[in-house]
Amino acid sequence: MKRRVVVTGVGSISPYGEGAETYWQGLRSGRSAVGPITLFDASNASSRVAAEVRDWTPSRHVPEKELRRLPRVAIMSIGAAREALQDAGIDPRSLTVDELRRVACILGTSSGGIEFAEEQYRLWFTGEKEARCYPFAVSSAFVGMLSSEVSIAFGLRGMSQVVSTGCTSTTDAIGHALRQIQHGYADTAVTGGADCCITPGIVECYGAMKCVSTHYNEMPKKASRPFNRDRDGFVIGEGAWMFVLEEREKALRRGARIYAEVIGYGATCDAFHRVQIMPNGEESARAMVLALEDAEIGPDRIQYINLHGTSTPLNDKTETAAIKLAFDKLAYNVATSATKSLIGHPQGASGGAGLLATLMSVRDSFLHPTINYENPDPECDLDYVPNEGRVMAVDYAVCNTIAFGSKNSALVVARHEENAR
Repeated sequence: MKRRVVVTGVGSISPYGEGAETYWQGLRSGRSAVGPITLFDASNASSRVAAEVRDWTPSRHVPEKELRRLPRVAIMSIGAAREALQDAGIDPRSLTVDELRRVACILGTSSGGIEFAEEQYRLWFTGEKEARCYPFAVSSAFVGMLSSEVSIAFGLRGMSQVVSTGCTSTTDAIGHALRQIQHGYADTAVTGGADCCITPGIVECYGAMKCVSTHYNEMPKKASRPFNRDRDGFVIGEGAWMFVLEEREKALRRGARIYAEVIGYGATCDAFHRVQIMPNGEESARAMVLALEDAEIGPDRIQYINLHGTSTPLNDKTETAAIKLAFDKLAYNVATSATKSLIGHPQGASGGAGLLATLMSVRDSFLHPTINYENPDPECDLDYVPNEGRVMAVDYAVCNTIAFGSKNSALVVARHEENAR
């Protein structure tokens, strides 16, 4: 039998600032975290808006000597993971070696330390301040370093891996962490994901692909507008969202607070195109169906879906179609909301941003809004919780993600019976 898995700790460093509660209060209020790009000179960029993490103190999370040696994404990951562990009431320093060997660290990211690499390459190739090039620039920017840095920071000796599947990265990482605990390979997992790729190279590449918003450079807070007829692309974002998953009986024995139970995971591939998703949404729908089958519940139990909702013309239409395929007529009875309308698109960290929003929705019986919903697209006709949050109890929810490379992933979470209304 599969062991049951619960969430006992959460952590976040987001465009709203530091802390999971700070993140949730930003979402609840419906306040956009999008603004002008300040991380580099974007005056000549086609898209000049982003959801940057601004209100944070890196030196709170790593020693001063490490600040210039670690990429932004690693510092945020360590900070968010520390909050999640503290929130769970777990001090790794108090664990035995054998116990630490049962703690996995499985994280998701699409770009790893790309911002660090871009800066180091710029210094090298322009001949500017060559002596400042960090000798471990390659290893520090390597995607796989993310879980290594978190494992090293807290002495975690279980499986340490990074999943990099584009925008489904963190959903897949959490799904793999779920499996590790369900099948007895670990008792606890630090999981989630981070991405920090608001860089000249990435922004301009997305601009060349015409998938980022360019029409709202003078109105940044209006730029991310999922499911609107006049949406014109996503707004790039960044951040780190981390969780502690535990085997349920272990969590109960130590009296841990439980946010919710993770009960299902599903993933598919369109096998269609490297950057376009299959327009009929068939495989995205199947990922949700597989997650429901894994959870052993029917679609009639789902009350809320946290959407991928990127604000691109194709994604929003296709995701709407996928939900209709997966839920049939029930699709119109399910409340949905697009977290990216508020915090932009944090790339491979999207699944973590969506899961934390969903966990808080279950905890507080409140759904955050999809903002900037001003001119509805007739092809996107579901309940997107438009513009204002909603008081609503949630017992079962789906978190949906879609990625470049034809990937689709979904998680199912449930209110834990200890928290029954």
